[in-house]
Formats: sequence, C-alpha cells, structure tokens
Amino acid sequence: MSAGEGTVYEGGCYCGAVRYRFQVRPLAVSHCHCAMCRRVTGAPFITWITITPETFAWTAKTPAEFESSPEARRGFCATCGTTLSFRSVEHPEEIDISAATLDDPEQVTPDDHLWSGSKLSWIHMEDGLPRLAAGHWGVGYPKRDD
Repeated sequence: MSAGEGTVYEGGCYCGAVRYRFQVRPLAVSHCHCAMCRRVTGAPFITWITITPETFAWTAKTPAEFESSPEARRGFCATCGTTLSFRSVEHPEEIDISAATLDDPEQVTPDDHLWSGSKLSWIHMEDGLPRLAAGHWGVGYPKRDD
C-alpha cells in the first residue's frame, strides 16, 4: 500500500546534486530480483517505484544515464554514483525510481517481487507479497484498496 494522490514525493542522490519530485500515486512499488539490477546496484535486489514520466520531474541536476542493455537505460548521479532510475525503451509510458533514494522511503510500501525466479538462493521472501515471474508488463499493476 502506498500513499495517495496528494502526497508529495521528493528525493535524490547521496551527495544531493541530483534531485527529483513527483506527486502521483505510484503504479507499483516492487522489489526487483533480476540479475542486471543486482549487478548494477551491487545489492541482492532493488526496490523500484513505478510512475509515469509526465508526472515526474528532475528538480536539480539531471542524472547521467547508461545503456545497461539494448532495452534499458539507467540513471545515476555522475558525482556520487547513486542508482536513481530505470527506463525501458519498450515501455516509455513508465519510469522507475529507486525507492531508497526518497527523502522518506517510509512513504511507500512494496507491493510485490519482480523476476522472482532470478532471486538469489539465500534471499528468503517470507513477506507474503506476490511473486511475479517477470515484470508488470504482461500482468498489469497491483490492485490496491487505498
């Protein structure tokens, strides 16, 4: 469950050079277990906030980007290296923002696990959240009561 439409979400990188803001209920908040996210972040998984690009704005310096695959662009701070965003070339209707970069990460609560078949064997998912074999693209976004 995530905060509602009137909630303002702000965040940025570790050094403060790159900042962002959005004020829309996320489409999803998901733990991603894909191998590419693990390698890029150096973590066993990353939690992404999925929103639409037109509801999102970089409010300070724009992040640097690199092509992590022919289908994906990842944003990061060129100064401190913080992972900030993920954009799929095949799905330009959404952008993912790293939940841990919110000024208040407690504003969001994860909905599910993505690419759960790729998770590391020593990660035990006992949180009761749905486990998707891939991303939301084929199955839709989580249904919420709030």
